[in-house]
Amino acid sequence: MKTRSLTAALAAVLAASVAPAASAEPVFNRIASFAVADNLPEGKDKATPTSSEIIAASEDGNTLVYSDSPNKAIGFIDITDAKAPKAAGTVAFEGEPTSVTFAGGKALVAINTRESFVKPSGILAQVDVASKATDTTCDLGGQPDSIALNKDKTIAAIAIENERDEEVNDGDIPQMPAGDLVLLSVKDGVVDCGSIKHVTLTGLADVAGDDPEPEFVAFNGQDEIALTLQENNYIVIINGKTGDVKSHFSAGSVSLEGIDTKKDGALKFTGEMKDVAREPDAVKWLDDNRFVVANEGDWKGGARGFTIFDKTGKVLYENGAGFEREIAKIGHYPDKRNKKGVEPEGLEAAKFGDDNLFFVLAERASIVGVYKDTGAEPELLQLLPSGVGPEGAVAIPSRNLFVTANETDLVKDGGARSHVMIYERAEGEAAYPQIVSTEKDGELIGFGALSGLAPVKDKPGMLYAVNDSFYASQPTIFTIDATAKPAKIVDALRITRNGAAAQKLDSEGLTPDGEGGFWLANEGDADKLYSHAIIHVNKKGEIEKEIAIPAELRAGEKRFGFEGITSVGEGDDQVLWMAVQREWGDDEKGFVKLVSYKPSSEEWGAVRYPLEKTESGWVGLSEITASGDYAYIIERDNLIGQAAKLKKLYRVALADLKPAKLGGDLPVVKKEEVRDLIPELKGATNGFVVDKVEGFTVDAAGNGFIVTDNDGVDDSSGETLFFGIGPMNAM
Repeated sequence: MKTRSLTAALAAVLAASVAPAASAEPVFNRIASFAVADNLPEGKDKATPTSSEIIAASEDGNTLVYSDSPNKAIGFIDITDAKAPKAAGTVAFEGEPTSVTFAGGKALVAINTRESFVKPSGILAQVDVASKATDTTCDLGGQPDSIALNKDKTIAAIAIENERDEEVNDGDIPQMPAGDLVLLSVKDGVVDCGSIKHVTLTGLADVAGDDPEPEFVAFNGQDEIALTLQENNYIVIINGKTGDVKSHFSAGSVSLEGIDTKKDGALKFTGEMKDVAREPDAVKWLDDNRFVVANEGDWKGGARGFTIFDKTGKVLYENGAGFEREIAKIGHYPDKRNKKGVEPEGLEAAKFGDDNLFFVLAERASIVGVYKDTGAEPELLQLLPSGVGPEGAVAIPSRNLFVTANETDLVKDGGARSHVMIYERAEGEAAYPQIVSTEKDGELIGFGALSGLAPVKDKPGMLYAVNDSFYASQPTIFTIDATAKPAKIVDALRITRNGAAAQKLDSEGLTPDGEGGFWLANEGDADKLYSHAIIHVNKKGEIEKEIAIPAELRAGEKRFGFEGITSVGEGDDQVLWMAVQREWGDDEKGFVKLVSYKPSSEEWGAVRYPLEKTESGWVGLSEITASGDYAYIIERDNLIGQAAKLKKLYRVALADLKPAKLGGDLPVVKKEEVRDLIPELKGATNGFVVDKVEGFTVDAAGNGFIVTDNDGVDDSSGETLFFGIGPMNAM
């Protein structure tokens, strides 16, 4: 099969067209992604689940250390060259590391060694970074959560959570024994176990005051500690030198508007929640008087934002649903986590140049919000994509770096691994997001799981997209303005059946019908009662016709059906072509069907398409688009990250698409490689290669566009990559 590539001249033109313009305002862009599995000890199965949860940086900014709970270890990463991070070894323990930080040449590790929830225990381990040897361990008298050092690195504070058992009494508290705060003296990176001081926290909180559950701890420049008691919905300010409680107050509640309140396969940001407990997790000081908390709402809450307090407990700023709504605009809203929303959990704060910045990590949305502290209402500067489940972060202003630790590892499901991701602040343009939504009739357009693209006739840069069955209660055709940067979703046409949102749809492709309506390719799934079908909707989005596949196709039917649809010809000569994703029961291994349907005569036909081979996973088709003299086809494996090998665009000459009758011998078409998409999937945002490259089309000006399916942020990074690949007539 012939392989085609861009000429050097065209490549130069395209490179110039996407080169970032100089900007007076620096931005963060991801420059590297490190798979934690690459740091597993030699001889250990690389399929072993890993995690990077809490992360810290050495004083010179060249080494990272992270906690890996599943492997009862901490891991080191050499980032001397931040764009090429290297595995630097691990240290294993008898217990579960919960938090880690640097003190000179030592790593201080809080380790949970409990026998049970009612017999909590833990230690602080001091590890020499150079030798990877554990020098000292201190008995903490309970199960630790977070650890922090003061500015001079002379005091260590450790939150002893003694966490609740969620299987007991529906997770309600009190559940004894109570947690507290531990303070230790540190000198030249060496901890003094004999200096341990326990700070009693009982009798303070309004909720279960006899069972405080400390979560996160942070120092200001005056050696004062802000400590969150998440389940107690409480905050305590402590003198780090003496252990005296200086103030304490409820974190309070917040009322939310313009949020999605139902886990129903639809994105509707019109709901509200009243008096939701904030339930703060991470806390970071913005100066010596003000601090910000991430309102995870992990238990009874769902506050889904962040709040700035002063140390007397006065609320100086409440974000409410603002952060979450910005996340929804870039397609990262996790509908299946509806009660908790985007679930802000981690925080970091640092000064970069003249800017005081803080970073809010949304665990369920896999996004980091970058905010500028103005002293009043903070300014949202960016939203950064961050693997799956960002938990911890560290800023390295001396190198203009920011790093996230993403705890989720989906290796058992064939998904993304846990990653540490590195970002650099420099002049230029933000590489992400690549597509955003706007409002329609005053309501935010939610989107995700984009599965097919099509051009808007006679309007260069304008495209249509359709979502798949992830949003089963809200099937939608979107209009995209690809001339904007980032591209903008400017309209949403809901697909209806008999006046209600159409059910049992898994639209994997669309093509305009020439009269303002659309033909949709519906991928069947017997388990969900979805039918393999072609669906016609009018310009109002109303389903007018549903055409089931004929008996000859049903005979070999499997779940992986129509993944794209395109139209060739007009009027009575119009023929629809659909790409079947994988082999069906009557297909020779390594071949799939391109199926044709002629609406004027209701005739069906097909040809055979040869698939590439793969050593692991499977290979299938995910789009078909006719333009000029060719039908363009996306062929991909179902692998992700380093395992991904095949994400390519091919083409078949329309002259060779001569369908034969179903049930008999089908001709085999010749394909021609147009473009390997992996370099763009990897290099556009320097993340891991995503699985589902699902949409491709050619606009009215002849330019090609690609979109990926983010699976509705369900066991996914949530990233939607949308990019142009230039004039198709030059390929």
